[in-house]
Amino acid sequence: MSDHDTTTIAAFIHQRYPQVEFAQDQDIFSLGFVNSLFAMELVMFVEKTFGFTVPNEELRIDNFRTIDSIAALVGRQTASV
Repeated sequence: MSDHDTTTIAAFIHQRYPQVEFAQDQDIFSLGFVNSLFAMELVMFVEKTFGFTVPNEELRIDNFRTIDSIAALVGRQTASV
């Protein structure tokens, strides 16, 4: 996981919820900020921004709960390319 990836992901989430500051390890699902539409937007953002298709086995809520977990997913997928 790179700092650039983390910053990029945090900026995307902040654009959607500019009134809230999220810590990198905060569960955005449990805070109530993610609905099914925003979950799909997160997946599409990751795929478009980082240039890979999220494999079906990686489409788990735990991979998208926090900024850190999204960045870790990006790191795993881009390292294997």
